[in-house]
Amino acid sequence: MDQISKLLFLIANSLLIPDILFLILLFLRSLMLVGSFYNAFMQRRHTTRLIGDVRSLTPETLPELQARLPKTRRSAFVEHLDNLLQREGLTEDYVNYQLSSYEHVAEKDLTLSKLLTKIGPVLGLVGTLIAMSPALVGLSSGDIAGMAYNMQVVFATTVVGLVISLVGLITLQYKQRWYTRDVSILEYVSSLLLEAQAKK
Repeated sequence: MDQISKLLFLIANSLLIPDILFLILLFLRSLMLVGSFYNAFMQRRHTTRLIGDVRSLTPETLPELQARLPKTRRSAFVEHLDNLLQREGLTEDYVNYQLSSYEHVAEKDLTLSKLLTKIGPVLGLVGTLIAMSPALVGLSSGDIAGMAYNMQVVFATTVVGLVISLVGLITLQYKQRWYTRDVSILEYVSSLLLEAQAKK
């Protein structure tokens, strides 16, 4: 039993360095996510101003909407909206295809935020529990300096893991709201296009 316990402690302690490396990589990735999130936010503000009030759209004003869409640096939402507006002989199957395609793009974009939200606290907790063991050993043996160092690792892994999770959670909440609104706009514009086509 003693040998098994030592083997278990050895395996756990060997995971500390990979855990810290993963935390550092995810922290850097979360900083990159913050930058891309800010760019998406600014681009969305610009697109929202161009589109205007969606409730005021009518089948007759859809060509004006298409003319206002940006021609460069277009987001996935603008691409899908433009695809719907340019389509000749629009059908419900094509509308469903565009909506499904955009939902796939949205789900793919949300993957990183979901991953950070779930993985950050897990890696932080793993680092905390692994570093806690030598800290307790240092306390029992009177090695205050060793205990203090390991407690620093305990708190650092916890804090970094929570910060990673916080970035993931905030970006996830905002992006889910954005994409829900985008899908609603695409559905509404599609219904106007089908209505205009039925009148022809």
